[in-house]
Amino acid sequence: MTEPSAGSEMPRMRIDHVGIAVESIEDAEALLFVLGCEKIHEESSEYGEFTWATYVLGDASRIELIAPDDGSESFLTAFLDRNGPGLHHVTLEVADLATAIDVLDAHEVRVVDHAEFDHWGEAFVPPSNPTGALLQLMEYDEGYAAHRVAGERLFVDGDPL
Repeated sequence: MTEPSAGSEMPRMRIDHVGIAVESIEDAEALLFVLGCEKIHEESSEYGEFTWATYVLGDASRIELIAPDDGSESFLTAFLDRNGPGLHHVTLEVADLATAIDVLDAHEVRVVDHAEFDHWGEAFVPPSNPTGALLQLMEYDEGYAAHRVAGERLFVDGDPL
């Protein structure tokens, strides 16, 4: 990894949420409710065999629970088999995903699984990085909130970057 240099500026970003892998959303969310979280969203993934649910705590803290769908075999079942329930990823919302990837590439940071979907884009910095954490970089596109029941509540402070 190279040191940051002039002219390689990362776009604005912030922590969007922390993703926790669980066997059962229903079982795990009981603790989140005791902590004061409010569930605002749950849906099956469009591109994988898992379900994810979003919880808010206060004005800007958000937690995501992700659980494999019954009978599915996926990255998530492999993760749970290997590690058990626990921290899966930290999602960083970025104002410009393409620029963020270019800056990371320029600094020899490995970025994998870049994908563009109807209303968002994402890429990952694998946990082989020095933090040991899987980092998801996500950019919300126009219309993301309109396609989900929780709407703008899915964004930190109600607005994407």
